[in-house]
Amino acid sequence: MWHWRAGDDFVKRMSTALAKATAVVALLSPSYFAEGRYTEEEWTAALALRQRFVPMVIHPLETSELPPILAPRIRKELHGLDEVTAIAALVEAVRGPMPATSAPAFPGAAAPTESVPRAAGSEVRPRFPSSTGLPAIWNVRRRNPYFTGRATVIDSLRSKLLAEHHAAVQAVHGMGGIGKTQVALEYAHRFAGQYDLVWWIDAEQAEQIPQHYAELATRLNVAKLDADLEANARNVVRHLQSLDRWLIILDNAEDPERLKAWLPDGSGHVLITSRNSKWDVVVPGLRLDVFTREDSVSYLTSRLPTLTPAWADSLAHALGDLALALAQAAGVLSDGMPLTSYRKQLKTHTAKLLAQGDDPGHAPLAATVTIATESLSDGHPQAMSLLRLLAFLGPDPIPTDWLVAARSQLTTIPGEPSDPLWPQAALKPLARYGLVYASYETVQIHRLTQAILRDQTGPDATAIQGDVAALLTAAEPGDPELPETWPQWAVLTSHLIAARHTMGDRSDLRSTLLNAAQYLVLSAQPQAAHDLAQALHHAWAASLGEDHPETLSAAHMLSEALDGLALYEEARRMDEDTLERRRRVLGQDHPDTLRSAHNLAVALANLGHHPEARRMHEDTLERRRRVLGQDHPDTLGSAHNLAVTLANLGHLPESRRMDEDVLERRRRVLGQDHPDTLRSAHSLAVALAALGHETESRRMIEDVLERRRRVLGQDHPDTLRSAHNLAVTLAALGHLPESRRMVESTLERLRRVLGQDHPDTLGSAHELAVTLHNLGHHSEARRMHEDTLERRGRVLGQDHPDTLRSAHNLATC
Repeated sequence: MWHWRAGDDFVKRMSTALAKATAVVALLSPSYFAEGRYTEEEWTAALALRQRFVPMVIHPLETSELPPILAPRIRKELHGLDEVTAIAALVEAVRGPMPATSAPAFPGAAAPTESVPRAAGSEVRPRFPSSTGLPAIWNVRRRNPYFTGRATVIDSLRSKLLAEHHAAVQAVHGMGGIGKTQVALEYAHRFAGQYDLVWWIDAEQAEQIPQHYAELATRLNVAKLDADLEANARNVVRHLQSLDRWLIILDNAEDPERLKAWLPDGSGHVLITSRNSKWDVVVPGLRLDVFTREDSVSYLTSRLPTLTPAWADSLAHALGDLALALAQAAGVLSDGMPLTSYRKQLKTHTAKLLAQGDDPGHAPLAATVTIATESLSDGHPQAMSLLRLLAFLGPDPIPTDWLVAARSQLTTIPGEPSDPLWPQAALKPLARYGLVYASYETVQIHRLTQAILRDQTGPDATAIQGDVAALLTAAEPGDPELPETWPQWAVLTSHLIAARHTMGDRSDLRSTLLNAAQYLVLSAQPQAAHDLAQALHHAWAASLGEDHPETLSAAHMLSEALDGLALYEEARRMDEDTLERRRRVLGQDHPDTLRSAHNLAVALANLGHHPEARRMHEDTLERRRRVLGQDHPDTLGSAHNLAVTLANLGHLPESRRMDEDVLERRRRVLGQDHPDTLRSAHSLAVALAALGHETESRRMIEDVLERRRRVLGQDHPDTLRSAHNLAVTLAALGHLPESRRMVESTLERLRRVLGQDHPDTLGSAHELAVTLHNLGHHSEARRMHEDTLERRGRVLGQDHPDTLRSAHNLATC
């Protein structure tokens, strides 16, 4: 087809070519015999013309998959061969076997070297599947030149992936430092030629996965400029279903429940690496163990050519055949340390560590880290100091920008703070010793290495931890209420949580930790917010006392997380306790006290106690106006929630006037696209619809929905609330089919994001049932009303207004 032009008749061209050919080479694979292709006409024509038919198998193919007439023909297997060997096999198959020109080699003797013919051909030719050429879409880091062994593992992975004809997934799991990432890296490079797309995703930080997929969407030219990051991420996952020959690698994917939604479907492969063996419950798994001794020796001798096999065997035994330990040992030895000195230190440290426990593999690794750090201390004090600081952060990538920004505050790092080569000069020896993985943007340190380094930290631990706190506080990206800061908060939060575990409670991190909890609440991660806020509250209650202002701030954040989880009764109890304590400790009119009063009013409204919520909102609003002023964001928050409560009580004109006033003030104070401004615009649109102004309401809610999708993302609960209310407005305007499509889409997203029983999910289910009824689908509507009523009664209580609405609509149905 290289000689045919656009516009030529393909069938005619093929017929002419077949008529002229003296031989036909058929590249056989399961795809060759797929329906809807011209291949059957090709091979039957070749056989009918009695041409020489040369079958070459380029993908594993069972005889049963062949047409009966082709099954007896001798085939040549090309799959699994390198390019040179495959070309030689192809040439031999086409020309036929050549008679022997010499006697065969005597058994046991080395076979004579044969010259293998290479393809001459055109400059432009198909990329051979096993060639070193990389796919057009490729983001995998360079191959490890010292990768050794694991042949059985990689062959098993390849076989298992090929055995599936649809969306093949394999998970490789094992302990840290075992070499899972290296296996995935080698697999990607070894089989690069078999794929058109290979995309590597660092998946340990689950919240960053949409970013990686969105980057892939850009590379594939399927990213939509008007869509948010998560929308583009989910779009590219769907787009993969239409593609063949792709490989997605999720490296360090530790949480199966959170990540299984990001496993793409379609005719491609997914390779997962994880320390978590629970992946076996979700997808087929393969456990990775330590190196075999043969592989350990092979690896060490390839890295250290002067090392004898006997010495390598002895060293591998001492290192427990752990891949990470072997790499670090090779790094230290290749840097010039004498082997005898290394073995002497290793023996001393190993004996000491083994006396403390019997964890196979950890002790040798600890000994190796010890030797590496002692070598660093002599020649690279700045690198050593940085390494000890990194030990108290998380195992996720650490932006090197943090190190630059905080350099002047890091008292334990020697050298000139204004050094333009910082921190690259310190990271280079750490990477060479195998202690960190450093790129131009981030540095990453293995969790086992971190644990060992923390155990080795001496009297200077307090100063190092002070530097860690200074680094993390300096990295604060700004107000967590602003969605544009959320990607940076996601990175920072993982390290804050890790530092809290490694350093305990530190007063200089409390404010940043509370801001991280607020970010988790606002970015719709209520479970993560709950876990962090609860841990902070328990720790600070024990160390500072239950009435300490910072303990009460943690309690306040915990109540907001409970609200996000729709645990309204628990939120109410927490708010009541926090409010009582803040009134006693801080006074009635302190801003923090008023925040608790506001939260309690919200909890009461969520529970359906609207008259009580109204009284509390009115009191809080009056106090905030007097203490903070008319236009303070907190004051406007109270006014907004009072307007919502008035609407719930049926005072619609009053609610509308208040919504309009708050919206105008929020636009002026916060801006058009601030999440709080969009809440007011949403509330006003709902009020307009309730007053019968559906057309005006539709225009407003469509604008809010577009802005929320852009600012918050497609699946943020606030975005989904706007989508829900637009569906309600469309139904009121008589556009029932359009309303049905929108509410069905919203309900599917709510179920995935919030769960089956969240009040918002049940609100959309109720609305869908109403729409189905109005469309005449009464049986389907009845079933949905029955299910929603049962769930609302269980979650909200039998007397909650929403439960009563479901009961009313079921009776109507």
